[in-house]
Amino acid sequence: MARKKIALIGSGQIGGTMGLLAAKKELGDVVMFDVVDGLPQGKGLDLHETTPVEGCNSTVTGTNSYEDIKDADICIVTAGIPRKPGMSRDDLVGTNTKIVKDVAENIKKYAPNSFVIIITNPLDAMVYVMQKVTGFPKNRVIGMAGVLDSARFRTFISMETGVSVQDITAFVLGGHGDTMVPLPRYSTIAGIPLPDYPGLSKERIDAMVDRTRKGGGEIVNLLKTGSAFYAPGASAIAMAESILRDQKRIFPCAVLCEGEYGQSGIFMGVPVLLGSNGV
Repeated sequence: MARKKIALIGSGQIGGTMGLLAAKKELGDVVMFDVVDGLPQGKGLDLHETTPVEGCNSTVTGTNSYEDIKDADICIVTAGIPRKPGMSRDDLVGTNTKIVKDVAENIKKYAPNSFVIIITNPLDAMVYVMQKVTGFPKNRVIGMAGVLDSARFRTFISMETGVSVQDITAFVLGGHGDTMVPLPRYSTIAGIPLPDYPGLSKERIDAMVDRTRKGGGEIVNLLKTGSAFYAPGASAIAMAESILRDQKRIFPCAVLCEGEYGQSGIFMGVPVLLGSNGV
């Protein structure tokens, strides 16, 4: 069986993180694309040189040519400018719309049968742009938001209670930003809903919800020169793995709603099952 091909569009911090994780998990051969000369080639070579150490058989290459993403099974898009302190995700819309339109046109040309996962902010708008430009069916264009936001919620619950994240489930739906909706009643510690967990007051739960909503901005303010990359990269690779290996995992993702959950014609974060057919 031929290996799967994974195209990472954007070779910044998130792209590098995804390249490492995809190679270690042996999801397929990785092609890193970027418009900056030498950046994807350097990172690709560096990552490829980790494979003998890690004992994995994936290859990682870098390129400045969209032709090299030809026939990719999945494209993960991080191309765009990141947030800086004082910026909201919406402040990026003008610049990143132009970038994502160009990316979408080239994905449509060179990888017309691929699944596409979008990370570029503002997420919900960029998923809309990608789907409109490519014309791909809605099961193949997916935004990564809720997986990351839910991971942050789980992290803050663990930090607050001292319970392992392995025994915590959390769901965050809606938009990626101020409109996200963390769901305490559907988030559990060892199967117990947060509001029913002993010792967890409404005030403590509300504080965790608020920190989750502001989780990305908290990291932006701490880093001062960029935005989060390890957790976003890990979240996107978890989605890609579920598709490529037909794991049929349920994740909160930004997808086009056409009557589901009472919404139509918009991309928003809802629970979806990810497998070999995408959504």
